[in-house]
Amino acid sequence: MDLLAAERDVIAVDLPGFGASPPLPKGTPYTLDSALDVLSRTFAELGLDRPHIAGNSLGGLFALEAADRGLVRSATALSPAGFFNAAELRYAMSVLRASRLVANVPDAVLTRLARSPRRRGAMFGMIYGRPDLLDVEALAGDARAMRAARGFEPTLRAGRKVRFRGTCADVPVTIAWGTRDRLLLRSQAIRAQRRLPGARFVWLEGCGHVPMGDDPSLVARVLLEGSTATP
Repeated sequence: MDLLAAERDVIAVDLPGFGASPPLPKGTPYTLDSALDVLSRTFAELGLDRPHIAGNSLGGLFALEAADRGLVRSATALSPAGFFNAAELRYAMSVLRASRLVANVPDAVLTRLARSPRRRGAMFGMIYGRPDLLDVEALAGDARAMRAARGFEPTLRAGRKVRFRGTCADVPVTIAWGTRDRLLLRSQAIRAQRRLPGARFVWLEGCGHVPMGDDPSLVARVLLEGSTATP
């Protein structure tokens, strides 16, 4: 955040039901349309006229959808969801559910496990390429956030039907993918390139599914470069 904020006005958004954001109202489905409605209302409330957007994983999918709907000036998507086949989706859902199950251990146990390099790799190696580089408290905080996310399960269930079908015509798009992403695999990166041949594509060397923890300087540079593009 500090690397980006040195050169841009940065607004960090927690998606509905994650982080500090409340879940969607009762009866509202966790669909792309619902999420993009919330996002567009947030833009309006903050007085933002087609801002540059970036997101990781589910956030990457939302960034591409926002670009496809003309809501933003540019989009940078880090390992975006929405390019998996049925088998790859089942695999990713299984990994995420297992990660959340592990996150349900008591905080003291969670911190103790994260202090062990071997156990840290087992717990977080599907998410980060180099979990050994991250601070123990940061990793434990990630796990607690996953445990507390009320939108986790409804979002995961809704994701079974989601694929990115857009073209992002007339909106500059950057797609970046970690070379050590073990959650959304390399085959999906290639699929994304084929789906959006006009997009700028970047391999994030040595990074996992959440590259911000593995190489924050590289990710910041990719985001800053992506946000200089204008339609």
